[in-house]
Amino acid sequence: MKNTIPNVRSLTPALQTLAAKELNETPERLKSDLKLLKEWIKQCPHLRVRTDDQFLVTFLRGCKFSLEKAKQKFDLYYTVRSHLPEVMLNRDPLNERLQTIIRLGVGLPLPFTEKPDGPRIILIRPGAYDASIYTVAEMIKISNMIQDILMNEDDNYVIAGQIGILDCANVTMAHFMQFNPTFIRKITIMSQEASPTRQKGFHFINTPLGFESCFNLFKSFINDKNKTKLYVHGSNLNSLYKVIPRKLMPKEYGGEAGSLESIINTWEKRIISYRNYYKEEEKFGVDESKRPSTNESKMKELSCGTSGSFRKLEID
Repeated sequence: MKNTIPNVRSLTPALQTLAAKELNETPERLKSDLKLLKEWIKQCPHLRVRTDDQFLVTFLRGCKFSLEKAKQKFDLYYTVRSHLPEVMLNRDPLNERLQTIIRLGVGLPLPFTEKPDGPRIILIRPGAYDASIYTVAEMIKISNMIQDILMNEDDNYVIAGQIGILDCANVTMAHFMQFNPTFIRKITIMSQEASPTRQKGFHFINTPLGFESCFNLFKSFINDKNKTKLYVHGSNLNSLYKVIPRKLMPKEYGGEAGSLESIINTWEKRIISYRNYYKEEEKFGVDESKRPSTNESKMKELSCGTSGSFRKLEID
């Protein structure tokens, strides 16, 4: 049965079945929980947020329709973004420097999924940017601009989740040096705790000498559940293709998903089409002076407050 909420896209049969099985979604629950989430937002004076139905449903799905978890994640989502101005502000895709970065294609959602209800594959190529010219914060800025689009438009990404492939080819020590521990912790919280998306696996390929030290540092910041989803293939792409069919990859990787250039061009156009959206996003966030006092429990603290993990980061 299709949902009856006019401003929420109806799902394909495959994704509808998956949402019911894995996310506890029903049309009735979708409607009632969306209403409750909106009512809760109105009771949080510190939140200046986007409240369109399609956007809010992403948080319900990302939390398997646990309303309390959705509240917690929604609050943390905007809190983290408010505390990372270097990533979340000045996101005009027509800015000359940002356009140059977009055209590098450091982070690219690939066009095809293995099955109609399969996760979205994201190819990440940090070696595509010169670390003496650009910063990792700028790369993550573009990544989050792309995530905004996926959260709004890509039901596979929201419901089935995402698989990351990090190609370490041409990565230098200068790239590694940009990943200081404080920044890693901030970005880990952004992606692991504040994002409503589902991580289904993360694969590392073409890893260089010395990668293990960086990898172990990265692992130290993520939770045990996500540690089990990390896979290192080295230069053995056949190992990767046992998990992700080769045909889903760009032609430069022996696949059938089109050239990197064509995928980059497609995403450049999509990002530019969201220019007004990015501008509007700058008015959203949290006003800590209006945040309700919360002293009852960790869950209450995180659902209407940030004196937990993220605020701790700010004083380290």
